[in-house]
Amino acid sequence: MLIPDFIKYGDTIAVTAPSDGNKKDIDLARLNYAEEKLNSLGINVLETDNVRKSIKGRSADACERAGQFMRVWKDDKVKGVISAKGGDFLMEILPYIDFKEIKRNPKWFQGFSDNTGLVFTITVMCDIATIYASNFNDFAMKKWHQAIKNNWDILNGKNITQYSFDRYQNGFFTGETGTEEYALDETVKWINASGEENICMEGRLLGGCLDVLLNLVGTKYDKVHDFNVKYASGGIVWFFESFSLGSEDIERGLWQLKEAGWFSNVRGFIFGRPAFFSSFTDTSYKEAVLNALGEYNVPVVLDADIGHKPPQLTLINGAECRINSAHGQGSIKFIY
Repeated sequence: MLIPDFIKYGDTIAVTAPSDGNKKDIDLARLNYAEEKLNSLGINVLETDNVRKSIKGRSADACERAGQFMRVWKDDKVKGVISAKGGDFLMEILPYIDFKEIKRNPKWFQGFSDNTGLVFTITVMCDIATIYASNFNDFAMKKWHQAIKNNWDILNGKNITQYSFDRYQNGFFTGETGTEEYALDETVKWINASGEENICMEGRLLGGCLDVLLNLVGTKYDKVHDFNVKYASGGIVWFFESFSLGSEDIERGLWQLKEAGWFSNVRGFIFGRPAFFSSFTDTSYKEAVLNALGEYNVPVVLDADIGHKPPQLTLINGAECRINSAHGQGSIKFIY
């Protein structure tokens, strides 16, 4: 597994929009503040042309989005690339991405949600670690939440232990100035799905947004079999979070990944808090997950700090990790 060079003072980070871009005034304000914040830390920020554009959920057409991504990736001055935003249509750019060039020139790519389309594929196709964490605008906070501090520490190469947070934001909050912190209104409580008092799982971390992964399975970007074979000795800890999937979608989707052989080397599962969850069969989130995955007899953690209900942990796709969960709290440590 290739671990890219970490970010240091004086480096350049590129912000690009492989999915959607910023259009609303509040998003543009957050973008500006985020750039100012990183500038104050000694980081140069390079924007691609599509970052401040949004047309029907896309920052540009697929070829142009891919082209702008590849231009900053090939730029030797750029030491890391962070996505401007999520969206729905990142998968359109994958046929235009030069994965051979990406592998020749490893660097950090960070994003979440629809950015799973690149975070996941770069790791399984190029054997390069990537970061599943906040998109660029979250750096705009006047006072960084611990989650953002952790994210920046990890990008800077500090091998920290991350702990679950006290409270989370149960919903979407846009703010008025662009520098607001998260609107934390619910208590964080990790759930050991089978009722265990303590869970400890170790393995190589892999995953992303389940909504997106279900579009990738079975395509030419699905190199999970090869990844499982290469890292058979340590096994895989899978992480998932979902945006708009209900219990029925989750259960069917996990069944599909199971039948595709994705979990042949699994050591455990950790799920984030679902963003929009419903069920027309009166099936709970936990029931849907255990119905699909219970046969593996490995640890399963639910409602972890991952995904669309912030704050979220910084997850390194492709890195070995140790995850602990007990009494509603948890931690994760990466082993480089």
